[in-house]
Amino acid sequence: MNAVAIVGICLSLGLLMFLAYRGINVLLLAPIMAMVAVLFSGGTMPLLLGTYTQVFMGELGKYLAKFFPLFMLGALFGKVMDDSGSAKVIAHQIARWAGQKRAILAIVLACGVLTYGGVSLFVVAFAVYPIAKSLFREQAIPKRLIPGAIALGSFTFTMTALPGTPAIQNAIPTAYFHTTPFAAPGLGTIGGVIMFAGGMLWLNRRAHRARAAGEDYGQHDDQSDVAAAPGSSDPRFDVALTPILLVIGLNFVFTQWVIPAMDTSFLSQARYGGIKVGAVAGIWSIVLAVACATLFAFLANRRRLLNAVDTINKGTLGSMLPMLNTASEVGYGGVIASLPAFAVVRDGITSLTSDPVISVAITVNVLAAITGSASGGLSIAMASLGDYYLNLAQAAHISPEIMHRIASMSAGGFDCMPHNGAVITLLGICGLRHRESFLDIFVVASLITVFAGICVIILNALFGTF
Repeated sequence: MNAVAIVGICLSLGLLMFLAYRGINVLLLAPIMAMVAVLFSGGTMPLLLGTYTQVFMGELGKYLAKFFPLFMLGALFGKVMDDSGSAKVIAHQIARWAGQKRAILAIVLACGVLTYGGVSLFVVAFAVYPIAKSLFREQAIPKRLIPGAIALGSFTFTMTALPGTPAIQNAIPTAYFHTTPFAAPGLGTIGGVIMFAGGMLWLNRRAHRARAAGEDYGQHDDQSDVAAAPGSSDPRFDVALTPILLVIGLNFVFTQWVIPAMDTSFLSQARYGGIKVGAVAGIWSIVLAVACATLFAFLANRRRLLNAVDTINKGTLGSMLPMLNTASEVGYGGVIASLPAFAVVRDGITSLTSDPVISVAITVNVLAAITGSASGGLSIAMASLGDYYLNLAQAAHISPEIMHRIASMSAGGFDCMPHNGAVITLLGICGLRHRESFLDIFVVASLITVFAGICVIILNALFGTF
């Protein structure tokens, strides 16, 4: 029976991956594929209905309860930065500083600054692409390398490695390991540097080879030849950059000083879940930081927002689909984790090594690859195995901070599969196809990220967590 049930789990995962790649929305796919797995486990009609309402929807609801504010505020912040022209101004200024002869570096840094400051990677891609198009054409760099440059700046070191990043992938582990967004700052920074340096070496080498082969920007149906320069209605660079700095700075202040100084003893009451502040401090700090930065960005750019109500509404509603997609994947993971056969799968993965750090890296990478989603794979892993890994780490006297950092970095490892939503969106924005640019995205956002994770694991084993 276990063999049939395991086949059902594998079949449901395969269909989820294949059909998502074919463009079917995960909101519909996730519950259906979850029920496929239940059927192979001997599910009857009452069991299917009960699993859907009590397990699938229960896990989906728990995820929304934890992370709804992060998705909503993050989307709103990105919309204000986009509509006010702030994201465009920052990208232009960084491009000028880097110089026209360093187009790849300029685009990676522009994306990195914006995403580390809390701007959605989708907003960043739209804001930076016109600048990248202009710079790459001027330097005769193939357009097919633009997605790789944007992916390096948006999907890698600022998403999972650098301490304090407000990305959801850095927030999810805080709820399970009772850590903060600044977990293992030294190791995370080293991992981020490896990602950045490795990605730059790859992209520059690819550009050099293309130049040696006589390949230039290429013939493309671009909408405009030159990216528009900031106009008089755009904010000054310092005004545009301040919200970014606020997210980073306030996140640190709330994490290190404000929240620890609060009286949070009430959290031990049953009505608040009977928890300690460590279980929510990481989320609290990011929510407060992004909320304050959003308010500042809105007030500072009030006159530049043509329709403030429209910006607020679109920003808020823009968070719904990504949030529900991820929550639906978490619901799917909850169903899979509830099946008796999952224990066999879990034991198979976790038995590959007795080291909790290596084990969590393998598990999260596998689930992120299957779902084609960093946050989805990480959420499934944490929801089903978070407590298990925390207990394992504590028994082995391993710091929860390295568990957090490796889990986060692993989420950004093999998530960049062809069916990854961010990959498909990025290629669509750039007007390119998988066969033209996916290799570069995969190398800079997956292979080098996994290598960085391995380096961090080795450093932690040699020198401990720092």
